[in-house]
Amino acid sequence: MNSIANENTDPILDKLNGKITTKFYWVITLLATIGGFLFGYDTSNIGTALGFIPFAKDIATTAPFIYGYLVAGASLGAAVGALIGAAFTDKYGRKSLLIIDAAIYTIGALLSAFSVNLLMLVISRTFIGVAVGTDSAIATAYIVEYAPKNKRGHLGLMQQWMIEWGIVGAYLVGIVVFLIAPGLAYTVDWRVLLGVAAIPSAIGLGIRFYMPESPRWLILHEKYDKAIAALKRFNITPELAEIKNTHSYLTEAETKGKVTHGIKRAFLIIGLFIMFQQITGVNIPLYYGPTLFAQLHIFGSTGGTYISSIIFGVESSAILASIFIVSTLIGFRLIDSYGRRSLALLGYSGMAFFDVAGALLFLAHIEIGVLIGLGGFLGFFGLGVGGTGWLLQGEYFPTKYRGLFASLIAFIDWISNFAIVELFPVMHIDIGIGYSMVVFGALSVIAIIIFFLIMPETKGKSVEEINEMFEHNTFRQLGTIRKASRLDEPKH
Repeated sequence: MNSIANENTDPILDKLNGKITTKFYWVITLLATIGGFLFGYDTSNIGTALGFIPFAKDIATTAPFIYGYLVAGASLGAAVGALIGAAFTDKYGRKSLLIIDAAIYTIGALLSAFSVNLLMLVISRTFIGVAVGTDSAIATAYIVEYAPKNKRGHLGLMQQWMIEWGIVGAYLVGIVVFLIAPGLAYTVDWRVLLGVAAIPSAIGLGIRFYMPESPRWLILHEKYDKAIAALKRFNITPELAEIKNTHSYLTEAETKGKVTHGIKRAFLIIGLFIMFQQITGVNIPLYYGPTLFAQLHIFGSTGGTYISSIIFGVESSAILASIFIVSTLIGFRLIDSYGRRSLALLGYSGMAFFDVAGALLFLAHIEIGVLIGLGGFLGFFGLGVGGTGWLLQGEYFPTKYRGLFASLIAFIDWISNFAIVELFPVMHIDIGIGYSMVVFGALSVIAIIIFFLIMPETKGKSVEEINEMFEHNTFRQLGTIRKASRLDEPKH
């Protein structure tokens, strides 16, 4: 094993890995994950607003493909955005693309709010998707490059938490807007729902200019003066000679010039993790929740107007989103002590249990079983799967390739998201929500088996040590690494 990476004796990286997370760390992490908030908001608000858009309300039957695109198309645009991130982030840095993303999202949100026809709405949704996809490819890669190793899980999990706050924000805006002005639902309300997201994205656009660039990226690309300035913002004051030594350290530790077998192993594991994160159905209650729960007539939603039914559906979805937030907060507290692997296996196990339990209740004609099952599912997803996936996306790869591979992982995420959201209406018609939940539960069981066999524990290690772990262990051996103390030991 490379002794440099194993001993991790570089003074600057040791200081980064050992820093206390001050208010500054949390502020820049919040700014980095604004895109997560906007993704969550967009995930929830389109399902609420779509039934009230005059030129789109009938397309579910007249143009189902376009209807599916309006619901899930932002995910397809996000896949394109992730590829854009793959092409540019390692060359031009993390900060510049995060700024551009905020600008694109602001434009997309405003275009969607002022859409005058279906084509304009489709274009705006694509704009939003590109921004969200690029942001998701970069945010956690950026975070792990400055985060102290013992708090990297806390900071990395902010991406998932911000997604969930965006979801709740969309539901709250929808409830308030429809309650205040139900008579304007088909004229003004839907425009407000779509346009409100421009506010946080515009604020993020302005403030992101003041974020530091990733110190690791600056050093690796020999931008020494800028690296010194960035490190000072993290309360580290290095000499130029130290910066140059760190450049040599990173260059040697990262096997410059080729994609190694270790990188390929890391890519396969996190690629599978992200795929299962999506195809187990997490976005079904988020995209389709308001409409689905309105149809199930939970909480007195029988009778009344279409608006009142949607409000009941949004309220039900808001309950689920609140569970989502609380469970992610618990995961946030445990990720750096309990570990990534353990939380992930616990998360998938709970998801499988509640999917099947909710399905059985529903099939026994207890309709609230769907809400119970999906609530438990989202709770365990938030605890161990959602944030863990985003964290590993940035944690598994060396600095030289982190932007590229994190972007490719984000591409897998968005394509999987798009596929399952597009497929669900067909599943709902053919087998119903009950048996759909059984399918998602079965996929969670498959995920448990796969990640029990091949997923290592990575808590408490620097990103350089994690890279070495993947280089010196086979898939089977990686699956036996259960404790941080074993990460330094190559298997034979």
